[in-house]
Amino acid sequence: MTAGQDPADPTSRGLTRRSLFQGAGGLAVAGAGLGAGLSGPAMAQEAQGAGLRGNINHSVARWTFGDMALADLCVLGTSVGLRAIDLCGPDDWPTLREHGMDSSMCNGAEISLEDGWADPANHATLIENYTRHIALVAEAGYTNLICFSGNRRGMSDEEGLANCAEGLAHILPLASEAGVVLQMELLNSRVNHPDYLCDRSAWGVALCERLDSENFKLLYDIYHMQIMEGDVIRTITEHNQWFGHYHTAGNPGRNEPDDSQELNYPAICRAIRDTGYQGWLAQEFVPRDPSPDAAAQSLRDAVLTCDV
Repeated sequence: MTAGQDPADPTSRGLTRRSLFQGAGGLAVAGAGLGAGLSGPAMAQEAQGAGLRGNINHSVARWTFGDMALADLCVLGTSVGLRAIDLCGPDDWPTLREHGMDSSMCNGAEISLEDGWADPANHATLIENYTRHIALVAEAGYTNLICFSGNRRGMSDEEGLANCAEGLAHILPLASEAGVVLQMELLNSRVNHPDYLCDRSAWGVALCERLDSENFKLLYDIYHMQIMEGDVIRTITEHNQWFGHYHTAGNPGRNEPDDSQELNYPAICRAIRDTGYQGWLAQEFVPRDPSPDAAAQSLRDAVLTCDV
């Protein structure tokens, strides 16, 4: 198992998050106007055409369907009412554009999940990467760009928070000017990502409060936070102003968000809906059966489970 791969993922096939992030580093120049995602009434109309209610903007993470060509995933996504694919980089954007898909969470600027903003030794490289990538995301017409705290490596909460804030402060004015929102993902350090620093909602919220920018939010991963702290609905209700994006998966196992696991996704998604959230909710589960027909049905079922 390579460093950074999720131990809970029942596959060694296709894409892992680490390999996807490394592969997304190729900075093909994206032409202006690549972002073709719908929003508002048009998105709701498209969703209703696929039998969805239009209250939740559904997406799916690219890496979890790594056995499927991106073009095929776009076709499948369209058929079940998705309007976006998550965790795509510049090399993927022309394919998304061809299929009328948005890039709901862009990647490619990070070093790795382990080497992030908490370590000042990474700041020069990250500032260079994100300066370039913010421009690419904005030029393509997209909004969200993922980032990571990286590992703790002996730091206290306060030291890591101060280091992240200092580094991110260098690029937030650029993000604000470009209309790009940096989204730091909350990951669990108990099962999948040992030593990861941004592993609790309270720590992430403290970083948001310190930065005090509309262009910095948290990617609230429901699976990861169930492992670390639970109390998902209360956290979403009380701190939703800091959450700019959501990921789903069942726990335990990181498989389909169905009735075989402990998270009540219809209730969670109703809580998200009731906050007035207008962003994306991306399926990030690993299908138990990766065969094309079974995986496709799993995605259809997951979207319907979360469509409230």
